[in-house]
Amino acid sequence: MPFIKIWVHLVWATKSRKPFLEKNIRQQVFKHIKENGLIKGVHMDFVNGHIDHVHCLVSLNAGQTIGKVVQLLKGESAYWINKNKLISDKFEWQDEYFAVSVSESGVNRLREYIKNQEIHHTKKSFQQEYDEFMIKYGFEMIKG
Repeated sequence: MPFIKIWVHLVWATKSRKPFLEKNIRQQVFKHIKENGLIKGVHMDFVNGHIDHVHCLVSLNAGQTIGKVVQLLKGESAYWINKNKLISDKFEWQDEYFAVSVSESGVNRLREYIKNQEIHHTKKSFQQEYDEFMIKYGFEMIKG
């Protein structure tokens, strides 16, 4: 049996970054994402976000890929939001997402960052956060 622990920070946004995830809705959605992930065998360490996006800290196992995990979490949660009519419009997630590896020594710091999203976004918009991620991890070179 292999012993594997690969930490990944996942971030994705609502379609067109619409602010659908009001506080009472996002608490339900994030709880559901975590519970569904655990049911589906995804180790969901921490889930939080803000009005237009989600941050997840997950640990992949030997049979999981980032793409499949994200597809599972996004697809099922959008379906659940629509089925339960949490918002009046049709809910969709944006196609793209952000994923980076996290070292074991950085996990606690990332948990705190994810936990404090509401406070964080009183000072910085998701677009500013996104732009910083793109630069910090060199994604602007890949995209451009």
